[in-house]
Amino acid sequence: MPAVAQRGQRGRRSMNEINMVPFIDVMLVLLIIFMVTAPLITTGVVDLPSVGKSRQRPQKVVEIIVGSDEKLRLRVDQKEPEGAALGQLAARVKALQAGEAEVPVVISADKSVRYETVVRVMDTLQRAGVRRVGLSVKQAGG
Repeated sequence: MPAVAQRGQRGRRSMNEINMVPFIDVMLVLLIIFMVTAPLITTGVVDLPSVGKSRQRPQKVVEIIVGSDEKLRLRVDQKEPEGAALGQLAARVKALQAGEAEVPVVISADKSVRYETVVRVMDTLQRAGVRRVGLSVKQAGG
């Protein structure tokens, strides 16, 4: 009887082993397929905007300044800024544009201001129908 028990254990032990040869064959075939098809895949081209100096400064610019305390101020053509509330912002910008939709609106936000505040200002202007809204940036190296 002990000989039969050993044979039974030996048979079970060989059944527990995994045959790796078919797995390796499949992996090598997949590797070859990916190596052949990888150069044929075209990558999408993204045309990123560049920040450069404008050729000519517009005649009139409405600037919305978002301070580090997240308070809003309006400035027109480098004059002294005036305080503004978010609820009144769209109406005041429209009045400053005086019916000229091509007058650009620039948002100048402090570096420490939360992104959400700037997006809220942009959303308010967009809902009011202000077309030309941009963000002010500092030139690199300047």
